[in-house]
Amino acid sequence: MSELSVAAFRHGPFAGFLDPETITRYAAVTGDRTAAVLDGNAVPVVFPVLLVFAPNEVARADLPDAAYRGARGGVHGEHDIVLHRPLLPGEPLETWSQISAIRTTTAGTQVVMHFDQVDRDGVVVAEQWWTMMLLGVRGMADLGVMPAEHRFPDAARAYPLGTANHHIDADITHRYAELSGDWAAHHFDLEVARAAGFDFVFTHGLCTMAICTHRVLGLLGVDDPARVRRVAVRFAAPTPLNCDLAVNAFRISEHSFAFEAEADGTKTIAHGRLELRR
Repeated sequence: MSELSVAAFRHGPFAGFLDPETITRYAAVTGDRTAAVLDGNAVPVVFPVLLVFAPNEVARADLPDAAYRGARGGVHGEHDIVLHRPLLPGEPLETWSQISAIRTTTAGTQVVMHFDQVDRDGVVVAEQWWTMMLLGVRGMADLGVMPAEHRFPDAARAYPLGTANHHIDADITHRYAELSGDWAAHHFDLEVARAAGFDFVFTHGLCTMAICTHRVLGLLGVDDPARVRRVAVRFAAPTPLNCDLAVNAFRISEHSFAFEAEADGTKTIAHGRLELRR
């Protein structure tokens, strides 16, 4: 493939709303048992992802069609969320989207979509980075700056915080799709999942990320998501339905923690990072 040019535009604003009723449903789907959320006084850390699906599709369209034709497949490789202040139930958030970085790797090409989420005063409240891997794609020039590193530090394994288990219900994909609008067929159709290289249907990665975040906060004894500044993960493998997910957390420093998750003996979340406000 010859070198492909990418025109990365800033798109938006896309209107959004931190709807209290949707937050309640989201908490039930993702197993969020924190009191502040259940009382309607706080927004789950990963909840703002529900507002970026449409902006993500618009930003992705800036890639040349040849990139998609040349790919063996595409996967959501990593996700990173930074909250600049606590989110408020009921507040509007507008989202802006843009391709912010491109890197060629041995597996293919990483494409990073960046989202600014701003309040009614135009102040950036949350930022997200959605890293997509286009498998086998070559020929796109490097672009922009990659998100901040969140690699699991080996030294953290000496400071385990514990393990929290969560059962992944068989109907979780339908319940999550009703909230997110993500009805991608590999979450529901076994033949489509097999065509993607998996012998099982699996839950949404961003749903698994939310579940892990809740479980890590539980291990830390933190009952208010407003204390979280950042959460980031790498999606190592899909999480099957009707399985038990084991989330393992470790201390990096007073305010920074590493985590990973396994399902049926397979690591599904790697290089997890959760940072609290200082």
